[in-house]
Amino acid sequence: MRTLFVQVKCDLGVAYTTAAAAIEEVEHVSEVYSTSGQYDLLMKCYLPEEMDVGHFITDQIQKLPGVRDTFTTLAFKAF
Repeated sequence: MRTLFVQVKCDLGVAYTTAAAAIEEVEHVSEVYSTSGQYDLLMKCYLPEEMDVGHFITDQIQKLPGVRDTFTTLAFKAF
């Protein structure tokens, strides 16, 4: 499994709705946090090695209702 973190910028007033949709609709989303700063949400995702990260982001995360922008960080090792 690969771990990635996706920061999500949402349309105004819909961050909680977007977070709920991510948890309910996207199988590989493990946790969603509301955050301060440039992005509204931080999603922790676990993807199988064979899954394409780019397709996952564009086909599943960016198509969630209210998503305006994303920033993805791949994790190498947990300590």
